Amino acid sequence: MSLSVANCVKDIINRSPFISEMMSLDLISFSNLARFLKDEVESMYGKPVSEAAIIMAARRYAKELSDTSLAKGSKEEGIGYEISMKTNIYDVNLRRSDESAARLMKLYGLVKPSQGDFLNVSIGSHEISLSVSDKYRAEVDKLIDEEDVIHRFSDLVALTILFKGDFLQTPGILYLAVRKLAWESINIIEVISTMNVLTFVVRKDESSRAYEALNAFLSDEL
Repeated sequence: MSLSVANCVKDIINRSPFISEMMSLDLISFSNLARFLKDEVESMYGKPVSEAAIIMAARRYAKELSDTSLAKGSKEEGIGYEISMKTNIYDVNLRRSDESAARLMKLYGLVKPSQGDFLNVSIGSHEISLSVSDKYRAEVDKLIDEEDVIHRFSDLVALTILFKGDFLQTPGILYLAVRKLAWESINIIEVISTMNVLTFVVRKDESSRAYEALNAFLSDEL
């Protein structure tokens, strides 16, 4: 079945989260949006489409987005959360090798999360990312002394959100949190997530603004 103009417009907007966000906040000109979308809509639809038809479809979808937002806001219970902050985080990124991965595993015998220490090791296809409490910096540097280090950052802060519910099953939370930090011009050094925990590692001089931005976002959205 061929797509309608409305379906084409909705599909394009759904692939452009910033457009949908601006629409839901009533911060976008539908005339300008129609001119911007016209070529892509016509390509999907397979026929010429008037700007008026695109405007009408966009307005209807904006109302759907607004109604969805209102319905979400009317819920009596959302996802509970707690935010905590750990200072003095040391972050290293290096080229992956079997030897480096094996060496870094030794940190699990040194670092004590139960005593408030912080440790995260992410092993990717080509790189390894490590964030750890700064008091273990000497041990880390010794372990990676002969490795190809891409960068090192010190004096960082880890902002951790503990969700009292399965946030991974709630679409958009990670995107919205990252977007909120981006709008505040906060640079994210690391993003760490598990089933119910989300951590952002940021620079110390941006940590207070990051905390306030995340707390405001969570209060408004959850």
